Amino acid sequence: MSEASASPVTTARTGNKSVRVIGIIIAVLGVIFLVAGVVTYTIVSQTLADQKITVSDDADRFAGKDVKGPFTAYAQADIINQHATEIAGGKTYAELPQDDPNRATVMNASFLQASLFTSVVAFGVAAFVAVMGVILMLLGWALIKVAKPV
Repeated sequence: MSEASASPVTTARTGNKSVRVIGIIIAVLGVIFLVAGVVTYTIVSQTLADQKITVSDDADRFAGKDVKGPFTAYAQADIINQHATEIAGGKTYAELPQDDPNRATVMNASFLQASLFTSVVAFGVAAFVAVMGVILMLLGWALIKVAKPV
């Protein structure tokens, strides 16, 4: 009878140790994700700030603010689109005739808008990775707590 009762205790200890190790691994991954997300967000923000872009004064939101975050980047991309649409008479770059004198301006506006939208996406991905890092850290912490010997 002592053998039967010893076996579950040994299995429980081994199981707890495995859960604890998995918890530690998940928590460490969480820290890595959090750091990677914050570093990426900071690099994208600093890179935009180095360009010294200011949101156009006629923008609906953030007029006159420096472009260094997702909201100001989106606002500037939006106003660039409005300006390009006015210049092109409501047409897109692809719709303009090849001999239209405004085609190059609309093309540049399209490239600038796409670049700003890319930075908005980069901010979003960086924030997502950072939040996932926090979630993984909490999950790892919970597994470590569950695995503690009683």
